[in-house]
Amino acid sequence: MPIIPHTITPDIQKVLDLNPDVATIWDTLTPLTQNEWICWITFFKKPETRTEHLIRLREDLLRGKRRPCCWPGCPHRPDAPKKVYTSLVI
Repeated sequence: MPIIPHTITPDIQKVLDLNPDVATIWDTLTPLTQNEWICWITFFKKPETRTEHLIRLREDLLRGKRRPCCWPGCPHRPDAPKKVYTSLVI
């Protein structure tokens, strides 16, 4: 399954830089899993939502979660469930 990778944004990199424990966990994630987290954070454009997702990235990884909660997957992947995203209001 081809992955269309997202680039780590400056705000995600800041979370990783300020939290060495989170960065260590991040480095153990597969490229697909990292891509899911990046997409989950950057998909929503409201600053408040993005900030909430950055906080949850840190908290969830430290709690042992490997993937974003309730996220059907990156809509930018060719095999993504497109019908889920057409109903989202952003």
